[in-house]
Amino acid sequence: MDALPPAAVLGLVVGLILALTGAGGGILAVPLLVFGAGMDVAKAGPIGLLAVGMAAALGALLGLRDGLVRYRAALLVAAAGMLLSPAGLWAARQVDGRWLGVLFAMTLLYVAARTWRQAGGAVTAQASGKRVCVRGGQTGRFVWTRPCMRALGLSGALAGFLSGLLGVGGGFVMVPALQRLTDLTMKSAVATSLAVIAVISAAGVATSAAQGGIDWATAAPFAAGALAGMLGGRSLAARVAGPALQRAFALVSALVALGMVAKALLS
Repeated sequence: MDALPPAAVLGLVVGLILALTGAGGGILAVPLLVFGAGMDVAKAGPIGLLAVGMAAALGALLGLRDGLVRYRAALLVAAAGMLLSPAGLWAARQVDGRWLGVLFAMTLLYVAARTWRQAGGAVTAQASGKRVCVRGGQTGRFVWTRPCMRALGLSGALAGFLSGLLGVGGGFVMVPALQRLTDLTMKSAVATSLAVIAVISAAGVATSAAQGGIDWATAAPFAAGALAGMLGGRSLAARVAGPALQRAFALVSALVALGMVAKALLS
């Protein structure tokens, strides 16, 4: 039996991280390609986006089956994100690769810090401010107002721009935004964010592919490995998820971020 391609092994690792930590764990896809496959951030971004998007689509389908996805809100947010995703892809090609790596590392450090605080219970939905999007008591659907639509649209635009610029799905933007802006439960916020990430990622990948910006020899096994890792890790996630796992993810993310800064400054 032939050994798995290195890209498939890296994808398996990403899939397991996604299964254990949720959508935000996909932010480690790009660093794995940078260190494991020797790519720069600009080239690794679309491949990481493909893998994260496919995994998010799987999670969104499961959320739809369970009635957790607020699909109207997801479509609104995703539409705004799709408009800004090409701008992020364009910006990634204009920025020097070293500074793009530093920017990615700073984003990763932010995710690490927030995850560590969440593990200690320091980040709560109640402490996040007034909600502008609330559901009707009888229908369970959002009462659409101009402030609600504007707030969700801006959040989607930010997630879309970052997905194109850094190759991240935007889960670290969307989940906190949905918690802060809406009265959704955590499970529903995560499921809805996965639907948003899947759509935004698809738009970013399609744009990058049309411009010839994806190395399919690496992307195909990487994405396949990510899906396999996520499916295989779902049963494991139920047994090991918790604050200790969140802190471990935060520490690994911080170390990877520091490694990316060192690589960018010393190269």
